[in-house]
Amino acid sequence: MTHSGSSPLDQPVRTAAVLGAGVMGAAISAHLANAGIPNLLLDIKPSDLSEAESAQGLTLDDPRVANRFAAAGLARARKSQPASFYSSSLSQRIEIGNLDDDLSKLATVDWVIEAVVENLDIKRSLFEKVAAHLGPDAVITSNTSGLSAEALSECLPEELRSRFLVTHFFNPPRYLHLLELVRGPQTDPKVYDRLAAVGEYQLGKGIVHAKDTPNFIANRVGTFAMLHALGLLSEGGYSVAEIDRLTGKAIGRPKSATFRTADIVGLDTLAHVAANMEQNLPNDPERDLFVPPTFVGKMIENRWLGAKSGQGFYKKTKTQGRTEILMLDPATLEYVSQPKVQFPSLEMGKSVEDLGDRLKMLVQAPDRAGEFLWKNLSATLRYAASVIPEVSDDVVNIDRALRWGFGWEMGPFEVWDALGVSKTVARMEKEGQTVPTFVGDMLESGAGSFYQRSDGVTQYFDVSTKAAQPVPFGPRALRLDDRKARQKVVEENADASLVDLGDAVLGLEFHTKMNAIGPGIIQAIERGIELAEADWRGLVIANEAENFCVGANLLLILNELDDENYDDVDWMVRKFQDVNQRIRFSSRPVVVAPHGLTLGGGCEITLAADRVAASAETYIGLVEVGAGIIPAGGGCKELIKRIHLSQPEGIGVDLFPFVRKVFETAGAAKVATSAVEARELGYLRDGDEVVLNPDHRIYEAKTKVLALDLDGYDPGLPLEDIRVVGEPGLAAIRAGLHNMRASGFISEYDEKIGDRLAWVLCGGEVSASSRVSEQYLLDLEREAFLALCENEQTLARMEHILKTGKPLRN
Repeated sequence: MTHSGSSPLDQPVRTAAVLGAGVMGAAISAHLANAGIPNLLLDIKPSDLSEAESAQGLTLDDPRVANRFAAAGLARARKSQPASFYSSSLSQRIEIGNLDDDLSKLATVDWVIEAVVENLDIKRSLFEKVAAHLGPDAVITSNTSGLSAEALSECLPEELRSRFLVTHFFNPPRYLHLLELVRGPQTDPKVYDRLAAVGEYQLGKGIVHAKDTPNFIANRVGTFAMLHALGLLSEGGYSVAEIDRLTGKAIGRPKSATFRTADIVGLDTLAHVAANMEQNLPNDPERDLFVPPTFVGKMIENRWLGAKSGQGFYKKTKTQGRTEILMLDPATLEYVSQPKVQFPSLEMGKSVEDLGDRLKMLVQAPDRAGEFLWKNLSATLRYAASVIPEVSDDVVNIDRALRWGFGWEMGPFEVWDALGVSKTVARMEKEGQTVPTFVGDMLESGAGSFYQRSDGVTQYFDVSTKAAQPVPFGPRALRLDDRKARQKVVEENADASLVDLGDAVLGLEFHTKMNAIGPGIIQAIERGIELAEADWRGLVIANEAENFCVGANLLLILNELDDENYDDVDWMVRKFQDVNQRIRFSSRPVVVAPHGLTLGGGCEITLAADRVAASAETYIGLVEVGAGIIPAGGGCKELIKRIHLSQPEGIGVDLFPFVRKVFETAGAAKVATSAVEARELGYLRDGDEVVLNPDHRIYEAKTKVLALDLDGYDPGLPLEDIRVVGEPGLAAIRAGLHNMRASGFISEYDEKIGDRLAWVLCGGEVSASSRVSEQYLLDLEREAFLALCENEQTLARMEHILKTGKPLRN
């Protein structure tokens, strides 16, 4: 199972169907499969044979022809980058078909999702076609990005209208957390609540409740921000590259920023969304902005639509073997080289870690960057406030929509709080800008911000009551920041905090840069286990940073090696091994809840845990060979131990294929692209949980601690009789390494690192019938690690990866 454990769902969705196998429909189908929901993927039946089909003598009724479009959609989802599936094996949960021959199959489906083109007549026609085939309890929804739920429901039979609503996924559905729900005029509240629960608990989505207005919430406000930036392109004399530099990571937005995002989405799609607002929002004071500049229309005429057509605001070219990404000059409609973008304030902003502080500094900067950002951000803030209560009754749904759907680190009202509401309002009014009334009402009430904490509870300013209300969170959203705000910090140092998670469960949070492991984290783990064993039911190791842990503090190790302090490095490695053994054999259960990048030492901490509650988007791997070393915190030992435990005893049992797979995985520094793939690679076990909803991860980890405690937790003892493949296995791997070097696939030093890794994984130069202890394998790890650290090539690899973030092949 890949969904997040038990849930409060009264009626989970067991089967589904997606109508329309285009890019979005196929990707939604894939994510349903990710969530463990078998589904039908249906598209239209071709009216003509292709040349290839005719050559094969096929007919229109042959399934290979009839299901051609659905098959193509599924194939596209299988090959998509980023990947639509957690693992390619999950595509087996999808059955393809067509909208003529397979409608009868809808009778057994719980949920039908329409995902055809954004054309009201086409969608209505499809609804009329499928309505008679739906079961009496089936829910039907539309994935429209902005068409009216009321208009869509009008063509449905009366008895179906209560079971209809809009479920607007964002592309790509696997990665973007947002699911906007929009009620139709007759939607049954129970049906709506059921789909909200399905979205949150089965699909792992963040639910935003939108009103039935053009483009709903995220596209309404997010498109405004993009179109406003587009308007400043010519008005302010900025280049495409300059605006993308200003509207990307620097202000907490995706690195695709404005124009790269437009290229990814497609200029035709962006123009469609803008036209929908221009046509259907006659009283919007910003309506003129929804008509893109003339040059955008010319780009669409030229089919310069972005990534789908090979060129848009950017175009990749190759000249004399050199690849260059050119940008569009809107004045001439020619592609030119990108200038080196330099703004003094942006350079200064690099040193400001906190996003709120950085934004405050940037909008006050006296350069062109500061001028642009103030104009664009302040306009976006005012617009977001102006659409309350039209698109949503509160600031929370708007902030969540932009964070979860557009990838903003902070929603507009969170940004406004960071900039200072009263100061920015004064500046806006001084410039003659109209600030929405409710913002002034909030300031007059004595509230200086849209959000505040009171007794550890996060509250927002409610427009209707003009008073603070608790921000709604689901029962499984266990937030470390809220626990800390409630004075639940037990102990802390500069690198980590121990937090009371409730129910006598202790939490350990890392907070170094990129959560790299250093002495402070190791001390906190030791202290956390010590406290847990004395007074708590168990320990959860988790954090809420962008990534769980990128591994050991490589700079710390490199500095010691530069000074030839090998004994100190030996002590550090031994200490890390010991603390991971403490995790594994603590008398109280320790559950690790990784997410994002979980590399090297972070992977080894995860491997050491008795149980794991991993976010579905966990990218875990032993990547040490890229830095010229091998895993030495118990990672090699743990994977060999798992082979021993998973395979039966007896004559004729060959462990070498499993050892070879571990060698290939660690030797190639392979990182799982999901928690499901991590299970396939051996980093997670069958008993470890994959949590689709990232907001539920820590709750699920805590639940596992409680369950282990109730079951009478027994950590066992370190093993003394682990089977290893010994010299025969080592000889086989060495032969393979030699051949790879001879063929030019690896360097001489790659071969040396591989040899040391193989030596550890095979148990050293011992006989094939040998049995060894956990400590023996740990000693091998440490010996191989230190031997490599004495080599200049390893030091060069460490220095290179610290400087560039990329491995060096020397």
